[in-house]
Amino acid sequence: MGILEKIAEIEREISRTQKNKATEYHLGLLKAKLAKYRAQLLEPSKSAGAKGEGFDVMKSGDARVALIGFPSVGKSTFLSLMTSTASEAASYEFTTLTCIPGVIEYKGANIQLLDLPGIIEGAAQGKGRGRQVIAVARTADVVIMMLDATKGEVQRELLEKELETVGIRLNRPKPNIYFKPKKGGGLSYNSTVPLTHCSEKLVQLILHEYKIFNAEVLFREDSTPDEFIDVIVGNRVYMPCLYVYNKVDQISIEEVDRLAHRPNSVVISCGMKLNLDYLLEQLWEYLALICIYTKKRGARPDFGDPIIMRRGASVEHVCHSIHRTLASQFKYALVWGTSTKYSPQRVGLTHIMEHEDVIQIVKK
Repeated sequence: MGILEKIAEIEREISRTQKNKATEYHLGLLKAKLAKYRAQLLEPSKSAGAKGEGFDVMKSGDARVALIGFPSVGKSTFLSLMTSTASEAASYEFTTLTCIPGVIEYKGANIQLLDLPGIIEGAAQGKGRGRQVIAVARTADVVIMMLDATKGEVQRELLEKELETVGIRLNRPKPNIYFKPKKGGGLSYNSTVPLTHCSEKLVQLILHEYKIFNAEVLFREDSTPDEFIDVIVGNRVYMPCLYVYNKVDQISIEEVDRLAHRPNSVVISCGMKLNLDYLLEQLWEYLALICIYTKKRGARPDFGDPIIMRRGASVEHVCHSIHRTLASQFKYALVWGTSTKYSPQRVGLTHIMEHEDVIQIVKK
């Protein structure tokens, strides 16, 4: 029996089993086995085949955004509209066969946009170059899921399932569980909140499935067995996702209104160039980027060339982005902007910067 058959068998068993108090341990064990087989499926085969054309693109710019979607939903048209790169677009499926990068220039930042080939059902098992597509998506900062507004919710559910299978968790925080395998001493299990989904026995069963007998586990939130398995496996990627419904010019205004009010969703039309500016604003928010301007003593701030940082960056991060030796020669900095109580404020290395702050660094 191959891995795919084993996975199908376990999935059938899970759907057959009633969810109640008596079966929760059985279900927990099945889920652990399922995660284990899926991990085996994603590992590349030992026998090296002929070397094909490379698929991944070198990371460049301040952030990376991956376009994921079924064939013919408008990914290539979107890339051509947003960037100066022309990606071939046609009315047949699989027009794009490899990864095509483009750059969006927005608020002084260079955002790398990757147009990936269309995903089909079963991509996680390697159908239609699905594995390479999803591997590139794992390296992105934000995923834009392009959906056809005329197809309803089917595409979204299928794509979420495919990404879930390969360990990409969309718009979800990392589970707050402390887990550390040990050399000996058995299982040390604790929780700071009452647990409704997991119990010590279930945690032990799941760990035994992974051949872990000595470990320290601390639940800081009421997590499900699936989230606990994610923590054990440790290779899950938690990333923000923007659901973009294209071709809204072909559906009713009531349907557009319903889609636009869904969480993390934006409605656009590439054909008629509708709502693309709002999509860029949302993308900027999801990427959590900020612009910081520099200033020399006695001169005006340089508003032409901002430093692009992540939200929550400190003065020390700014120093490192200018030059790696600057932090060691740092005396103090003067900051103008919303992060200060008054302008200019004299600050140290730990001061947290905000969007469109101006900084002047004074060396020793």
